[in-house]
Amino acid sequence: MLPYHAAYKHEDSIVLGEVIDFPGTVSFGHSLDDARINLAGALRDMAETNLFQGESLPLPNDLADDPDADVDEPIYLVEKLPSRWYA
Repeated sequence: MLPYHAAYKHEDSIVLGEVIDFPGTVSFGHSLDDARINLAGALRDMAETNLFQGESLPLPNDLADDPDADVDEPIYLVEKLPSRWYA
């Protein structure tokens, strides 16, 4: 399990979410709960893409912070590798 850092911002009628220490991992929702669910899916998708392309996962950064975020909290990546990826 890898503990990354999620930041959420309320914009108009949506909530924007970003994993600030996993570049490119963004999502949104119509509520904070929706944004959390969608961001967790985006994080899994980004991790699978990195692994599929033979790239390593970025290391979580304990100092990652977004001072403009309305909510800043941990988000955990628990990755189960497909059986084709190991013997």
